[in-house]
Amino acid sequence: MKQISPPELLDRIRALRAGGPLMRRLGDAQGVYLVGGAVRDLLLGGEPMDLDLVVEGDAVALASRLGGDAVVHDRFGTSTVTFDGFSYDLARARSETYPKPGALPDVSPASLAEDLLRRDFAVNAIAVALGGPDPGELSSVAGALKDLDARSLRVLHERSFIDDPTRLLRLARYRSRLGFEIEPRTRELAADAVRANALETVTGPRIGTELRLLAREPDPVRGLRALAELELEHAIHPGFGLADEQLALRALELLPTDHRRDRLALALATRRIAVGELTRLLDALGFEAGDREAIVDAATKADALAQALDGAERPSQIAQAASGAAPELVAVAGALGPAQAAREWLTRLRGVELEIDGGDLLAAGVPEGPAVGRALRAALAAKLDGRAEGRQAELAAALEASRATG
Repeated sequence: MKQISPPELLDRIRALRAGGPLMRRLGDAQGVYLVGGAVRDLLLGGEPMDLDLVVEGDAVALASRLGGDAVVHDRFGTSTVTFDGFSYDLARARSETYPKPGALPDVSPASLAEDLLRRDFAVNAIAVALGGPDPGELSSVAGALKDLDARSLRVLHERSFIDDPTRLLRLARYRSRLGFEIEPRTRELAADAVRANALETVTGPRIGTELRLLAREPDPVRGLRALAELELEHAIHPGFGLADEQLALRALELLPTDHRRDRLALALATRRIAVGELTRLLDALGFEAGDREAIVDAATKADALAQALDGAERPSQIAQAASGAAPELVAVAGALGPAQAAREWLTRLRGVELEIDGGDLLAAGVPEGPAVGRALRAALAAKLDGRAEGRQAELAAALEASRATG
């Protein structure tokens, strides 16, 4: 890794989309540091968007000084400040002690050096001063910059995974995102914590938060692969994990880019869990209702939908088979075999709409009631199959269907 001078490092921070507005508002504030993953990524040549600050002093007062909209989180004395379209997390430098394994820590004000020592991995325990007497100067725990050069993930103390077992899931996430190797002793400590069922000491919603973050990584399959590498899958649930990585890759390729890859990845990892049990698991992990339902549907209904799509020959039959299905479910079904039918629905058919509506049919004399819905569905089928182009043709097809059904 090329050494970066303090002035050059500050210039890199100012050049970030979120960095310029922050630096202008900070001025020459002392005791304020950019910390964690943003510094790691800057040193690696990246352009981080999420900027976390540590303050040796009153973080809430600094949040007020920065202006914008501030939300204070009382338990840890942290704040989230939003201005100029960007959000920043501010925290007072602190030390942590754990009253028992897996519990949230007790915190107390501390120096920057102590704050860095409480962090998960050495490559995330690096800070850069944004003001004061030595702006741009780096501070880090021992060996952090060497680890960054070596592309290595190393915990900072022997009880790290016992005190906070969610670090096991973060290890998988950073392993998949950064492609870093896991330092041998850290791998041993992780394996010991898994064998000791350390995740059982953590609440479900905290595990769910880390699992959701992992699934939102640019390559969720790599994230799930890292969970398997660390033997963490069964610690989440005996049936959790990718049984077929190629199936996952095919499904992700089918899913439109404007839809939820994280939901799809988690559905693929839970296909071996029965529907009722899966619903209970996702509830225990703190999933919101919309996410839970989409994951359960894609995990448990894909085989039946694949069979229906496989038997569909006309566009209207494809649309009928996929009616009401979320894109994540259709993508999994398509990956199971009928990829062309699924792709046709996802890229073209699901966006087809009629130019007519129920009001047009009522005006044409169709009696109010179920006949209107049946006629509109018939018109849509005719349009999908190329038998009704334009408003008049749609209306004719709908009226014909209404007469045929009485």
